Amino acid sequence: MVRRTLIAAAFAIFVATPALAFHCPLDMKKIDAVLADDPKLSAEQLNTVKTLRATGEALHNAGNHAESVKVLAEAMEILGIK
Repeated sequence: MVRRTLIAAAFAIFVATPALAFHCPLDMKKIDAVLADDPKLSAEQLNTVKTLRATGEALHNAGNHAESVKVLAEAMEILGIK
């Protein structure tokens, strides 16, 4: 029983990682599109979004896709992207 659970968990991680890898670039494109439209944000919010976007890209490039998705989600929340 425990062995089956471990195998199932390993398989889920194996399958989920590539899905997250492809999710990051889509989120970055969404953020870039809103930033190009000159969003109505304070200077502080704009700086935060740009920092989060850059951090998300760096995490993605480093292979840390789960953390990248989280960071990019923070930027998207500030921008009002669903």
